[in-house]
Amino acid sequence: MNLDETDNAFHTLTPEIRAILGVFALYWKLDDSIEKLSGNLKLTKMECRMIIRLDRPKRMGLLAQMMLTVPSTVTATADTLEEQGYVQRRRDSEDRRAWLLELTESGWERRRQMEHQASEMFRASSGLNEEETLIFSELAGKIYDNVLRTGVPEGLKTCD
Repeated sequence: MNLDETDNAFHTLTPEIRAILGVFALYWKLDDSIEKLSGNLKLTKMECRMIIRLDRPKRMGLLAQMMLTVPSTVTATADTLEEQGYVQRRRDSEDRRAWLLELTESGWERRRQMEHQASEMFRASSGLNEEETLIFSELAGKIYDNVLRTGVPEGLKTCD
């Protein structure tokens, strides 16, 4: 079977199966690209994820939930990023017992670089134009919300 026959076979599948296979293919492509990117940045995937998630100061427990991981992983990642000068901890003014994690100026600069690289990576991996990317992001957001609402898979609850 050549590539043209494979493409034709793909298009005869149900929309749901094509969507699943497309998501898997995109995940594999992006995962490979992120692996290469994080190596160039000298950051782990978890460190990259944390920097991206810190669009504003956040409590560590909330950050763990958002990153689909355990608090100890967030603490260890924050420790490393703090040593590198990308994040800092400060007391939450609403609850002095709690800590907020926030980006430093260096962290914000790294985040801007990562956002730019992620945009380029997504466009190259997905083959979607700007309008299609906007539609996909809306649908992906709906899927993300539904997964969180209906229950995160067990394997993601403790992922690093």
